[in-house]
Amino acid sequence: MNDAAVSYLAAIPSPTQGVWYLGPIPIRAYALCILVGIIAACAITEYRLRQRGAPKWLTLDVAIWAVPFGLVGGRLYHVITSPDAYFGSGGQPLKAFAIWEGGLGIWGAIALGAVGAWVACRRLGIPLTIFADALAPGLPVAQAIGRLGNWFNNELFGSHTDLPWGLTVYDYDLGTGKAITDANGDPVELAGGPFHPTFLYELVWDLGVAVLVYLVDKRWKLGKGRAFALYVMAYTVGRFWIEALRIDPAHGFGGMRLNNWVSIVVFLGALIYFLRVKGPQEFIKVDDDGKLHVVTADGAPIVGRSGAPKSTVDTSSGAPPSSSSDASAASSPSSSSSSEAESESTSEPADAEKK
Repeated sequence: MNDAAVSYLAAIPSPTQGVWYLGPIPIRAYALCILVGIIAACAITEYRLRQRGAPKWLTLDVAIWAVPFGLVGGRLYHVITSPDAYFGSGGQPLKAFAIWEGGLGIWGAIALGAVGAWVACRRLGIPLTIFADALAPGLPVAQAIGRLGNWFNNELFGSHTDLPWGLTVYDYDLGTGKAITDANGDPVELAGGPFHPTFLYELVWDLGVAVLVYLVDKRWKLGKGRAFALYVMAYTVGRFWIEALRIDPAHGFGGMRLNNWVSIVVFLGALIYFLRVKGPQEFIKVDDDGKLHVVTADGAPIVGRSGAPKSTVDTSSGAPPSSSSDASAASSPSSSSSSEAESESTSEPADAEKK
């Protein structure tokens, strides 16, 4: 095997171009990866929601709120945790809005995206947890696809490695979307390579998380947001060790990068939620009038959830909860006529005893 072949096997090449033009309109690989990831997550979530009785396209009703909130949250987290490039010495504040050049923090995207999803779910009359559980396998798939955008941008790579899958990284200009070239027109490689392809590590890990959540949820029927909590726990474990390999500038303290500390805190929060919260897997039942109700797999109403009938338990008699349909039946014309008949016969002893 010649030296050229050995060199090829010892490094994964990075793209030298990540933007193309359709007339005057730039088409950026990073943006395309984010878009395809969102579509994939929506498709998976829509399928899972329909399996649980939701009306068609419920995912889109939530996504029009969650996606914009998530993009803003992801960018805010990135800018807040990496402010030097925008507000430090020689920084460019307006670049904080250049989302197409990369820089979305997953924690900000999830936090603010959850706020948008909560608003949408509240408007629809369903609990956020049923949407979160349906989303749980789809979100890591979206993240995996999005990591390809980092590859196109020649960013978020790790330290040097001699492993066969080391990554060649070029000196890349995010503004033009192209690798910087030398006098001969060849792309300039960053010194110190090849590097750990941390984008690829996370891509593979995220797909594994998606499979894990799907299989566990299928086997144990997780409900009340516990499938989403499982996703968070599994993702943070991977993010912790992958983050430790990265060498791009980042704030940190105590010998660890900020995202490592965030991973620990978020993991513990998700673990506590997963262990403490109990409840059946949630389904959606659509009334004839189009109103959504949250029910169990066998159709029993889940009392106290958004869209579900309120409890009318008679604590003195131990009577079971009555649904809104029971209440409607009690006030129907036939019930009214029965009451009138009983009132007309109040003089009879038997009826008096019943009263």
